[in-house]
Amino acid sequence: MPRSFSIDELPIIANMLASVAAQELMPRFRTLQSLRVSQKTSPFDLVTEADEHAERAIALQLLRRFPEALVVGEEASESDTTLLSRLQGAPLAFVVDPLDGTSNFASGMPLFGVIVAVVEHGEAVAGLIHDPVCNRTSWAFRGAGAWSDAADGTRSRLRVAPTAALGSMHGIVGTNFLPEPTRSTVNRNLSRLGMTNWFRCAAHEYRLAAAGHCHVLFYNRLMPWDHAAGWLIHREAGGYGAHFDGSQYRPFHTQGGLLCAPDESAWHQVREALLGTSG
Repeated sequence: MPRSFSIDELPIIANMLASVAAQELMPRFRTLQSLRVSQKTSPFDLVTEADEHAERAIALQLLRRFPEALVVGEEASESDTTLLSRLQGAPLAFVVDPLDGTSNFASGMPLFGVIVAVVEHGEAVAGLIHDPVCNRTSWAFRGAGAWSDAADGTRSRLRVAPTAALGSMHGIVGTNFLPEPTRSTVNRNLSRLGMTNWFRCAAHEYRLAAAGHCHVLFYNRLMPWDHAAGWLIHREAGGYGAHFDGSQYRPFHTQGGLLCAPDESAWHQVREALLGTSG
């Protein structure tokens, strides 16, 4: 039976991600003439040879250290549809996004990351987001807070931004996967926040929110490799995140939307402002 994951093993995973990113991602960055890019479900959903090579390397190293664990990789899940369905019941699972922000990567934009969530019996217990460009890793362990480690070993605690008046909040809002008429409703209400944008990269968006550089995250399309680690890091940094209907997020949930805010009171305020129908 797989053993429980320990906080002492987080640095090992962090070093693993940094090593794979340095070997598989960075040499391919801004080399479009030799980079194979393919479309998956839409023109906004891409995969490159960098994604595939990095995922294979991460999965191999994880299974070498945790041979009984389930590894749910974004790219592997395309060919093996049973992986995602096994996540809820797995005693120990690693959910891997080898290259979050593939569109940015393929465009030569330095906003991409590597994400790994550690899930036990359907609950996120640890999460890591590595920024290969700055060589910095944000991480959290359930009940132990959220932290950011620089390449020189400097460690800083992550804390979400203090709550603010609605008109002063900075939101990162992705509406492209929302169904109508909800999409039009949210787009119409975005001006109720002080500022909104979208980075096409959940890895950096969660890093910003957990470090207090924005107030709101809003997503509709939920895949565990995009959100399980970031949701935990945001929560351990003091934030509050839940589905649009207020129910609790779980890594195996792929529907219901996800809204993150500095605290529960702010969450309700933002939820009403963006999704409510009152004027």
